[in-house]
Amino acid sequence: MTRWTHHGGKLDDARRWFGEGQASWIDLSTGINPNGWPVEQAPAIDWRALPGDAQLAALEQNAARHFGVDPAYLCALPGSEAGLRSLSGIISGAIVHGAACYRTHRDIHPDSIAFTPGVDDSALPDGKILLLANPNNPDGRLLDRAALDGLLERQEASDGWLVLDEAFADSLPAISMADRVADDRRLIIFRSFGKFFGLAGVRLGFVIGPRAIIARFRERLGSWPLSTAALVIGASAYADRDWITTTRAQLIEQGAALDQLLRARGLSPQGACPLFRLIVAEDAAALFDHLARCAILTRPFDENPRWLRIGLPRDAAALARLDRALTDG
Repeated sequence: MTRWTHHGGKLDDARRWFGEGQASWIDLSTGINPNGWPVEQAPAIDWRALPGDAQLAALEQNAARHFGVDPAYLCALPGSEAGLRSLSGIISGAIVHGAACYRTHRDIHPDSIAFTPGVDDSALPDGKILLLANPNNPDGRLLDRAALDGLLERQEASDGWLVLDEAFADSLPAISMADRVADDRRLIIFRSFGKFFGLAGVRLGFVIGPRAIIARFRERLGSWPLSTAALVIGASAYADRDWITTTRAQLIEQGAALDQLLRARGLSPQGACPLFRLIVAEDAAALFDHLARCAILTRPFDENPRWLRIGLPRDAAALARLDRALTDG
């Protein structure tokens, strides 16, 4: 049996591994919105000039308004991944990560400890950095604000930190803890632009936290950390309230259609994040291999061979392709 444990989005590798086949590839291996913000609506970009301070301020103001925070508590990043990997140089302490987590969460500290919210709470070590994703990746689990408030209070009482990766929270804004951030709170939040807005290649993210923490990130980033394209496209997209509202509703509908298809084919999708679903099955590896040979790339996991994550098909034709592949399997 072929074993493929690549991170999502490695479509070039999939082509080399499985071949081109007779049909064009469909990439369902990521949690990226397949119908992204129309980048052609952004203003013209002057590629000859360095990114400007006014452009950065406009981006951060629009993003802060979208997140519901004061811009003073926010710093733009060249992708949330870069911010997460810088975390250990900004605050001190060992990391405790979610038991089922995004790979970077367990990779950024060699001695990180796994933790299951709601199960291991009483055993959580004091003074640690508790790093959790909400919605969680890869299982789409949601932690409600009451549970997160409890974890934040517990972390503050033990001089620890609660760090939330809200990369997928744009689809479900009510779950965000961004409004809890303050100078006297030990809470840091990371947000991603590329997933909800479907423009991962822009490489844009944000950190939200106490102003002293934001100052450390700015110092570490130095001058011109983001491209002019990221500044201009991001500022325009975050200002497009109509597109944001419409897209949130559409993603819920697309997620429901994917659930219906998977259940009709005898699978049990898990998760509440509209951008992906997790399948837990004994034959997940065989299912991944079969779909790949139908030129449909999904996301398996080396840490759990029974997991398979499936992103949203772009349109009805892609959904029908997935349905045929599952039927033929």
